[in-house]
Amino acid sequence: MRVREFIISLTRNPISLSGAVIATGSAVLIITLLAVAIFGAAGSPYLGIITYLILPIFFLAGLLLIPWGVARERKRARRAEETGEAGRAFPVIDLNNDRTRNWLLTFVGISAVNIIILATVTYKGVEYLDSVQFCGALCHVLEPEYTAYQISPHARVKCVECHIGPGASWFVKAKLSGVKELFATVFNTYPRPIPTPVHSLRPARVTCEECHWPRKFIGISPRVIPSHRNDSTNTALYTVLMLKVGGQEGGVSQGIHWHVDPVNEIRYRSDRSRENIVEVQLTLPDGTVKRFLSGAADEPQGTGEETTVWRVMDCMDCHNRPTHIYYSPERAVDLAIQRAEISSELPFVRREAINALQVGYPSHEEARAGIADTIVAFYREDFPEIAESHAELIEAATLTLGRIYTTNVFPPMHVTWGTYPNHIGHPNFMGGCFRCHSGKLRTESGATISQDCNTCHLVVAWNEESPEILKTLQP
Repeated sequence: MRVREFIISLTRNPISLSGAVIATGSAVLIITLLAVAIFGAAGSPYLGIITYLILPIFFLAGLLLIPWGVARERKRARRAEETGEAGRAFPVIDLNNDRTRNWLLTFVGISAVNIIILATVTYKGVEYLDSVQFCGALCHVLEPEYTAYQISPHARVKCVECHIGPGASWFVKAKLSGVKELFATVFNTYPRPIPTPVHSLRPARVTCEECHWPRKFIGISPRVIPSHRNDSTNTALYTVLMLKVGGQEGGVSQGIHWHVDPVNEIRYRSDRSRENIVEVQLTLPDGTVKRFLSGAADEPQGTGEETTVWRVMDCMDCHNRPTHIYYSPERAVDLAIQRAEISSELPFVRREAINALQVGYPSHEEARAGIADTIVAFYREDFPEIAESHAELIEAATLTLGRIYTTNVFPPMHVTWGTYPNHIGHPNFMGGCFRCHSGKLRTESGATISQDCNTCHLVVAWNEESPEILKTLQP
């Protein structure tokens, strides 16, 4: 086909014209978004998926429409020639005509403005899809997660940076998973509470380790854990640990972060909650494999909820709640007293606060009111003088307790105290480290995974009122 005939066929049918517009518009947007990515938004997964997957599909579709429309136009022209019908007249554009020239310039100008508007809106749309508001605030299902996120150490890190990360492939996986979740939300069939862990979460080595470096040698890090007695003075107690965080020094890993050194591969088999570990395999740098099993390891793996699954250990197996952190009533109250958000001058305030928090309430509004009524009634009945002289401190305590409850308990989602356990350490000597370091996992020769407390930390003080070490750490 000659060029002139092709141009005539292209411009005389709406299909080819539409294809040309779609292809041209997509090409302009691709170039624009590529420039945006180069000059400041290269890490956005949404930007990548739109630039490299969605727009190319439209571009290709537009290109395919052009020859299809041309072929249809040629068939129509042949039929018209055979039947003697008049062909479609090629439009005459006379730029010597002032009116024609003005219309053409107006069309070009408006098209340029439209392209700029479309590019800007597309970019802003990408920004919004990347935003925390889109991920958390729009979805009432994620109220517990979004609430915890806002007061977490990662409150300035976007959701997509951890849950998706860079690159298009994981974006596609996340969105395919999101389709099912969307239908569950629309038809109100989503589980309550949202089950964890998230098995489709991207490996920590390509998300967490973009900022954190577990192989970096940290050595020993002191940690002070405050608590209080349930007595009239709410006596402050302190546990002081020297955590052997470790890392790599001289090419050899040691301490807690030895677990995630790539040269030491640790695999484990557990139920889907990762709470009950039945088998651990350790592969050392020299290729030696050590296998630790519990009595349940030889039982059939089963199906459905009873299925045990293998997993390579990474940061998330200990730091399983780096952002969506929920506290126990005891821990939350101890921290509030330590920060003077709840005054220790109020007799038995720790005991009464914990008791008030552990009552079940159908909503946050009723929780705030119920907690306030309980605390105020206690002091009016048992300490009327305190109730009168410390009214402001009591009110401040009730407000703090209301905040503690509403950031840890979510009745509509069936999230309550302990719903989401934290595996850092071993609170109450259960879970966490003790999932493996319990003595229940053994090799064929009877060797167990160490339970020596000094392997990971040194206990300098344990629930002491005035540990000597605090005078050094907090002079």
